[in-house]
Amino acid sequence: MANSTKKFLSAKEVAAYSLGLFGFQLIFGYLNSYQAEFYMTAMGANLAVVGMLILVVKIVSAVFDPIVGNLIEKKGKLKPFILLSTPLLFITAVWVFIDVPLSGAWLYIYIFFTFLLFSMSASLGDIPSQAIASVVTPDPTERTNLISLSGIFKAAGLTAAATVVPIVCLIVPGGSQFITQNNEPDTPMSVGEFTISALVIALVGCALFLLIYFLNKERVPYYAEKTNFRDMIGSLKNNKPFMLVIISCFLGFGRQIQTGIGIQAANTLLDSQSLAFLIGLPTAIGALISMAMTPALIKKIGEKKTYIGVSVYGFAASMISFFVGYNNFWVMMIFLFLTGLQFGVVNIMPLVMTADTVDYYEYKTGKRAEGTFYAVLSLTIKVTLALGTALGLILVSVSKYNTELLMQAPATKDLIYFAYIAAPGIFSLLSIFPILKYDIFGKRKAEIAEELQKIRETAKPAKE
Repeated sequence: MANSTKKFLSAKEVAAYSLGLFGFQLIFGYLNSYQAEFYMTAMGANLAVVGMLILVVKIVSAVFDPIVGNLIEKKGKLKPFILLSTPLLFITAVWVFIDVPLSGAWLYIYIFFTFLLFSMSASLGDIPSQAIASVVTPDPTERTNLISLSGIFKAAGLTAAATVVPIVCLIVPGGSQFITQNNEPDTPMSVGEFTISALVIALVGCALFLLIYFLNKERVPYYAEKTNFRDMIGSLKNNKPFMLVIISCFLGFGRQIQTGIGIQAANTLLDSQSLAFLIGLPTAIGALISMAMTPALIKKIGEKKTYIGVSVYGFAASMISFFVGYNNFWVMMIFLFLTGLQFGVVNIMPLVMTADTVDYYEYKTGKRAEGTFYAVLSLTIKVTLALGTALGLILVSVSKYNTELLMQAPATKDLIYFAYIAAPGIFSLLSIFPILKYDIFGKRKAEIAEELQKIRETAKPAKE
């Protein structure tokens, strides 16, 4: 019988994994929030074109994800890929924020090329860092707790950039544009401030990310084997619960709009670029609280009901928030918090469900395929983020948003507020339909975990 009381993870490993994902998401948070603004204010790029370029890059770079997954299957280890990816991630994350004297088609080619290199470097680290959660412990409950706790750190990392950037801008020479006088709105960031912020964030983020490589252990047996892309596609076909998770993510892609237009929303609704951290703060607090509640919700009502219930709540909260409006600052902050409660759970659940479907696939076939499934999940997350960002930036462009204006027109504010607060709720509701057929939870999940534990107790040890 499986040992349900044995603890596999030490506090040091939990902290290392959580801080590592915080560092990785810190870098992503900076790009998600400031990349489009940098291209527009520093390089003169068109915002709608930038949105489409980001989408195209994500789709093109998605081809690299299965390649990484295939390499992981052949290697049979995850941590070496984190070590390999870190210096590449650092270089490309800074490179994106280096201004060049280009214009016209050459400017957009440059943007495409540099962001593509960053996306490929990120894939090399993102896929194994997510997959490690499924091999550091064979205990599903311990794994869910780890994913939930690290999810809190991931969410904090995504929002931390908006707090770090103003501090960096106040410290660097000439970076006083965030200090306003006579209640006047602040001026946009300079090119140098974008670049220095990227350097600081990339350095801190990569240093934290390496903690996963040095301090986490791969405990679940996972043997290298020769695979090809036909084998990978076959494994997906044989894992219908996983495909339901992926379809759900795609249907809910609009939940990612907030991440992509945070700077524009702050500039529009608060008349201040430097207050991006403030408009994102209540949403982030709500998300962190819901992440902390996720293990208890799963234990009480299961993964399926948790996902569906929170998604329906997210739709209702977003619609109410939109109709209440943004004219009263404190009321808007309260409703941003209430809508944020949806994001923590729905961001964690695909990771929890994917780990469970990896177990399901092993139970069904006798093989583990972390590389394949987490490559597809990474691909999905990146593409849906790009879709959400592109949609958000298109809506911002349609609203006639102008970064040079100190105050935006009322019609501009209305459309951007709809994109920021209401659209994510609509897509959250759409995402529940595939999950209605998802069945790896409750008693069935427990039976799978117990049977796999029996098999592993008689199996040979994992390779070092």
